[in-house]
Amino acid sequence: MSLGQRAIRGVMWSAAEKWGAQLFSTIVFLLLARLLGPETFGLVALAHVFLAFMQIFLDQGFAQAIIQRDELEPEHLDTAFWTSVLMGALFSVTVFIGAGLVANFYDEPQLAPIIRWLSFGFVFGGMSSVQAAILKRNMQFKVFAIRTIIATAVCGIAGVGAALAGLGVWSLVIKELVYSLMGALLLWSISDWRPGFRFSSKHFNELFSFGINIVGSNFLNFFNRRSDDMLIGYFLGPVALGYYSVAYRLLLIMIQLLTNITAQVALPTFSRMQKEPERLRNAFYKVTKYTSLISFPAFLGMAVLAPELVQVLFGEQWMPSIPVMRILAFGGILQSVYQFNGTILLSIGKPAWKLGLQCLNATCNIITFLLLVQWGIIFVATGFVIRGYLLSPLPLLLIKKFIRIDLRIYLQQFLPPLSYSVLMAASIFAFQYLVRGWTLNSALLLALNIVVGCLSYALVIALISPNLIKEILRNFHPKTASPESK
Repeated sequence: MSLGQRAIRGVMWSAAEKWGAQLFSTIVFLLLARLLGPETFGLVALAHVFLAFMQIFLDQGFAQAIIQRDELEPEHLDTAFWTSVLMGALFSVTVFIGAGLVANFYDEPQLAPIIRWLSFGFVFGGMSSVQAAILKRNMQFKVFAIRTIIATAVCGIAGVGAALAGLGVWSLVIKELVYSLMGALLLWSISDWRPGFRFSSKHFNELFSFGINIVGSNFLNFFNRRSDDMLIGYFLGPVALGYYSVAYRLLLIMIQLLTNITAQVALPTFSRMQKEPERLRNAFYKVTKYTSLISFPAFLGMAVLAPELVQVLFGEQWMPSIPVMRILAFGGILQSVYQFNGTILLSIGKPAWKLGLQCLNATCNIITFLLLVQWGIIFVATGFVIRGYLLSPLPLLLIKKFIRIDLRIYLQQFLPPLSYSVLMAASIFAFQYLVRGWTLNSALLLALNIVVGCLSYALVIALISPNLIKEILRNFHPKTASPESK
């Protein structure tokens, strides 16, 4: 099977994993949002700020190094496994002991026991990171998808059951722990690789030389992704953070469904093309183009329909999340295609450049959030999005430098999906104007808006770009894939 065919199958199974897991996860999220209040979600979000910081250093970037390496020896895997196990146990103990300090920092005594229980997730993560990396390296996304869907379903049932039993914030803790445990157990049962009792300093250094840049990148990405949570929680409290985190969570769900499907397959695929710049360049054009065709209308639709989405999915208690959700949707448009810039840099062995970009983004984010947090969560969200667009030319210049993309070709390919999406949004507004004053159930009205948006977007493509669908089918069908994708 050619690399192009394996990549296509990987995308399909990655889609099954993301969509299947997110189907269960979103249903659980919506149920818990109705059963629990903003303060509950805010407390767990605060706990995750600290835990996410520790998670950065768990596998030393070895998982990505395993995926990216051209030649992999058994000693690489054994060394990576025992390093991850040791770090997982060490971090679990450290977090357990230091939980009280974090709770005191936020002046939230309830945080300490939450963090202590969630710290056991480091042990489960350390025991399964190498198995996960091997499956992704070998593009065995089918078994990975099965594992993720099962673990998500089981933890969701456990979390909702605990909420119905009146356990409050502990239902979220139980859900997280069950997911970590089930994920580790399923990976061990699916993977046929077992570690040997070997540790090689030579192979450790080989992995670490690549992985340290990943650790640095993840460290800076933490401040990109979490500094807003940290500052909102500290200055505005868990209730405001709850409203913000729900809006941001919906953004992440959209990104995972629309972008991570292909991003998960892109790293091993791009890595195998790193010595063939023309193939790599064409693959980069295609993945960003096809992603934009899906993500642009989805995020613009999210911005237009935010009031209906919040009311139907979360309930009246979450209405303050609406303006934040609308603003973040415009950030999602940028993130959906720019996520592949970092993947390119990793695949060609340039993690230090990605690290530099992350450092700049993190610094600007922290400064922006510090300046704006005193005015509330709407200003924080606005600053996050504006910062993203202002810095967006920099990664493109790096990509141009390393794989010689034509910026004119790259940017022009986004004009059609953007214009089609604007026309779709206009059709939704027109429909909402027509039905104004009608007595319709809110869920039915949301469904009708979505149908109108989907049909209008498809109609616009059929009328303006009739060959586009044929092009997509030709590129994604294994038997008709173009030569450069093989």
